[in-house]
Amino acid sequence: MKPEGFFADVKPFAVHDGPGIRTTLFLKGCSLRCVWCHNPETISRKPELAFFASKCVFCGRCAAVCRRHILRNGVHAIDRNGCTVCGECVKRCPAGALRIYGEKISVEEAFRMLTADRMFYENSGGGVTISGGEPLLQPEFCAALFRRLHEAGVHTALDSCGNVPWSNFELVLPWTDLVLFDLKAADSEVHRKCTGSDNRLILENLRRLDECGVPLEIRMPLMTGWNDTEDDLRKAGELLGSLRSASVPVRLLSCHDFARSKYAAVGRPDTMPHPETPEFSAAEFLGRYPVRLIN
Repeated sequence: MKPEGFFADVKPFAVHDGPGIRTTLFLKGCSLRCVWCHNPETISRKPELAFFASKCVFCGRCAAVCRRHILRNGVHAIDRNGCTVCGECVKRCPAGALRIYGEKISVEEAFRMLTADRMFYENSGGGVTISGGEPLLQPEFCAALFRRLHEAGVHTALDSCGNVPWSNFELVLPWTDLVLFDLKAADSEVHRKCTGSDNRLILENLRRLDECGVPLEIRMPLMTGWNDTEDDLRKAGELLGSLRSASVPVRLLSCHDFARSKYAAVGRPDTMPHPETPEFSAAEFLGRYPVRLIN
């Protein structure tokens, strides 16, 4: 049986998920719980109903087909405890205020969808990126899709937090042109504070990727007051400077709170901190170490 994927969304014309113009497929399910998560709709492995209140026109069509929608005194509420995510309300909504995150997709369906904008890849040196969530929680699907894309000459990039068994990487790496590796924190306790998990497995996988010579870009999301103290950056600099591939590029990512509305949309508690101005330049501090920073 051919593997199926379970995805949350697809983003065409992406320019921050690898080289060139790309299409990014966001798979459902994640093994971390980052306090600043920018894609909360990808955390759960289950389908989720999203409600964007700012788009609602209070037409009542959703409530007419599902009593879980409650419109009263200018407020549209959803009783999520009884919601089966059947999608009937989504079909009735004329304003696009409702949608479902979480659909099954075959390798061929994903291939056709992801290569619809192929001429933009070829003209820009781009391709396809699989992200999440954590895509390597669906390793068989990723491997089959990347193999199909490789056969068609499409550049592939894998965006991973690394918190999966190494065997999951081994399934996908033969057809992976670039790994975008998220390093949340080098210190284990800081990592646990930020993500709910230690980073032992993540660091093991980072060193294995470094040793096997796969093209790699390390991404460090920085949230002021959480993982950007001098001690945090010193440990990160020492770790990155110890990698065998001295030319591994490192990209610093400033966290923002643009995704805050998505927490409310899927009914998830908002854990995202409010971004603050950092007290010093992380780039200048890491410049003391043999680290190749890129913009």
